[in-house]
Amino acid sequence: MPHHTSYHKYGGWLPTSHEIHQSFIKKHLKTANEAILRDGPTKHIPAVEEFKIAIEGDAAMKDMFDQIFLQVSDFSRQVKNFETLLSLLDCILPKGPPFHLDTDAEGNIVGEPIGVPIYLIFDLLSNTAAAYDLFRLPRFNVALKKVLDSWGSFLSDPERDSNAVLNTGPEGWFGQTGVTTLEEKIHPLNFNDTYTIPDPNADHRGFKTWDAFFTRTLKEGARPVDFRDQKFLIHSACESTVYRVAKNVKAHDQFWLKSQKYSLYDMLDRDEENAAYFAGGTVYQAFLSPLDYHRWHAPIDGTIEKFEVIDGSFFAVMPDEGAAADDPDLPEGSPHGAIIRSQSSLTINATRALIYIKADNPDIGRICFIGVGMLEVSTCDVTVKKGQHVSTGDELGLFHFGGSSHALIFESKCQVTFADVIKEGNHIWVNSVIGRVDGK
Repeated sequence: MPHHTSYHKYGGWLPTSHEIHQSFIKKHLKTANEAILRDGPTKHIPAVEEFKIAIEGDAAMKDMFDQIFLQVSDFSRQVKNFETLLSLLDCILPKGPPFHLDTDAEGNIVGEPIGVPIYLIFDLLSNTAAAYDLFRLPRFNVALKKVLDSWGSFLSDPERDSNAVLNTGPEGWFGQTGVTTLEEKIHPLNFNDTYTIPDPNADHRGFKTWDAFFTRTLKEGARPVDFRDQKFLIHSACESTVYRVAKNVKAHDQFWLKSQKYSLYDMLDRDEENAAYFAGGTVYQAFLSPLDYHRWHAPIDGTIEKFEVIDGSFFAVMPDEGAAADDPDLPEGSPHGAIIRSQSSLTINATRALIYIKADNPDIGRICFIGVGMLEVSTCDVTVKKGQHVSTGDELGLFHFGGSSHALIFESKCQVTFADVIKEGNHIWVNSVIGRVDGK
């Protein structure tokens, strides 16, 4: 049976604490506004300045940005104009993702990781009609990718101090509150028993960069594969929270605000042949939080037929009317978190890796693993080669920076019986059994 825990729907993407969420935004707005008053609206770090020039040099993009700030919800209007957005990016890009502390309404010290800080300032902006148009434009994403690549270079450069947030202080990822949060979903194991630690005695535990921490590897035996009846079992490809299972998926379908269906043709980068092959099949999707283990593992035994990495958008979501009445974590109508409610549509417009695997078991046939790079996760890194045979549990690739989502596509003849715990909101360990396929 797969190890699982129930998990906050927006966990890791949005802080679960309203106080933490507002405190983080207010702290950076204060710094940004002070910089604007001190230096004026023209002084930005190089990557942000280049982004500013790209947007302001394109009349259509600048107009759409202006419309975004007019349309953004009054529920929590925080980023009021383009210059404030740029100054917030100035504050975020020279640092690793922080662990943020604040005091709640009862006076208790509370802390949460801010694993995707850029998303927090784009969160409400993205849930507008103007952003739906702007954030899908290829030239906008080319400009934004340069900003994200700059941040990614900082987070992976051992000569810079992206690992400064990895410490045992009160606001460090390895402080008491930080470790408790990191271990929330790996109980009964602890952090050191689960992951390979370069130097357990160091304050940063030997992780020379933020990216080294984010892409940490598992200790041998921490996530064992169930080899009993292995040829019939489907294992979890990622450490992730179940988002959706969809059956009889169409080759061509459309996304609507109230019914985000899967369209295989678009998911597979407009590949008519493979869309037709998988038509009528099943899609399993689950998402990773910034706290999760971020490497992908083979869910079956098989041979890598081919793979490709598709460039896509970073913050484009399906605008909606806010959280539904039955949302488990946000009040009805809250405009926050549209990106999480848009995960199925992200499989057609976000940066993603497609890995096709021909199963050893003919009753499984072919599957496609899709690694979906959400938000500031701009890198999908495939580590297998075409023609390579993989055994269940072997590494397929990894995400860099932030959080992400993934999907498994099964062909129509592959009748998967999913485990009872494969339900929305359940967190599933990588390499654990998620389903079974029995021959006819």
